[in-house]
This record gives sequence, structure tokens and C-alpha cells, in this order.
Amino acid sequence: METLQAIVLGIIQGLGEFLPISSSGHLVVLPKIFEWPDQGLAFDVALHFGTLIAILIYFWDDWKEILSKSYFLKQLGRIVIDRKRESFKKDKLEEDMFFAIALATVPGVLAGLFLEDYAETVFRNPLLVGVTLVFGALILFYSDRAGRKKVDEKDISLKAAFAIGLAQKLAIVPGMSRSGMTISAGLLLGLTRTAAARFSFLLATPIVLGATAKEFPALLEAGIGMDIALGVLVAFGSGYLAITYMLKYLEKRSYDIFVVYRILLAVVIFSLFL
Repeated sequence: METLQAIVLGIIQGLGEFLPISSSGHLVVLPKIFEWPDQGLAFDVALHFGTLIAILIYFWDDWKEILSKSYFLKQLGRIVIDRKRESFKKDKLEEDMFFAIALATVPGVLAGLFLEDYAETVFRNPLLVGVTLVFGALILFYSDRAGRKKVDEKDISLKAAFAIGLAQKLAIVPGMSRSGMTISAGLLLGLTRTAAARFSFLLATPIVLGATAKEFPALLEAGIGMDIALGVLVAFGSGYLAITYMLKYLEKRSYDIFVVYRILLAVVIFSLFL
């Protein structure tokens, strides 16, 4: 793999994992436009590893608080370690951020298990990416206008968290965007623009961790060369910057810029591949 290809794909993965523009859609289209050879599974895993590091570093304090205050984990620990018969109280679970994220993760995991073959074959079509980019743009535009924008991510209900998780499974189709769909669902459920993005990023942690762990043996088997090391570094850097500046941007602005970008990219795709 050429150095330029590794850098470009690393930037795309880092930005697209968190901005609602679809990293998978870009990774389908760009290699075809530039006639690059397939980057391979090991490189994809490396890029996910880079974005995973970005999430963990940026939200390190958040995750420490989430884990330390988790009622679900404490009760589970008493059952498994102390072998006590403990019941789970619904009102306590409603206040548990960890349990909300875990619950929201389930639909995405199931979608990945059952639709993985389609994601790697049928769905990797540039024209399909163009269609889903437009469709996702319309959803994001409507959600940003229709949402009440009053709820903080720490006050999200379990029903709302699960609904956002259902939206996340649509990201199996390149062009839809994991962050785009979860942010849209969060907005429709009343979250503020920043809260919708923060919950989306926190929700990315177990999904990206699972995807990385599942395919990590392929990365070890391929060996870590300069292209993979460069991809990890660039994906980490661009991912961290995407999280940082997007959250600042959303404090005063809407998601319109991402809607416009998705539609313009779709126009480019249709003009090249139709």
C-alpha cells in the first residue's frame, strides 16, 4: 500500500467514524475512484483500532465515572463473586448510564452478526452508497429540525437508549453512517445536539471495541508494517480531532453542514458511476 493511500484512508476512518458522513461509504467509494488496490481486512482492523484509542482517551474520565457508578455492574458483581441472590431494581437501572449503553449496543451487534456477509459484498456498491448518503442526509435534516433538544445524555431513558441502538444497526449499510443514524435518533428523542453526539460517541466504544477484537487475529497474522502503523496513527489523530471540534461546533451550530456535504458527495458518486 502506498503511503498516500494509508494516510487518506486513515483520515477518512477517523473523521467518518464520528462525523455523520459515513466512514464505510467513503472507504467503498474512494478506492474505486482512485483505482487503489483493496486495503485488506488487516488494515481495516488497524483503522478501527486507531479510532478506538481516540474514543478511549477523549472519554476516559466519562468511562471511569460510568463504570464506577454502574448499579448494574455492582449488582452483577454481588451475584457472580459473592454468590448472593440480588434482584435488579428498574428505577436504578433507568439511572445507569452503563446499562443504557449496553442495551443500546445489542441491536448493532445482532445486525453485524447476521448481515456481515452482505456488508462485505452486496452493500459495497458505490451507487447504493450514493442513495444511502442522500437518504441519511434527509433523516439528519428532519431530525435536527424536529427534535426538542432539551435532554442531556445522562438523563436518557432505557427505551430511548434502545431506540438509538435500533437506529445504529442501519449503519451496516455503507453510506448510512453509524454516528449519523444514532445522532438522528437521539435528536428525535429530545436530546440536545451536543448530547446526541456525545451519546453516539460513547455508544461507539463497545461497537468499535468488539469489531476490533473480532478481527484482531487477522491483524496479527498480517503483521504490523509501516502502512498499518501509519493508518493507526492517522486514524487516531483525525478521530480525536473530529470528536473535539465537532462537540465545540455543535454548541452553537446545527448539523446542516453535514447534510450538505452528504448530498454533494452523492452527486459526485452518481456522476462518476451512473
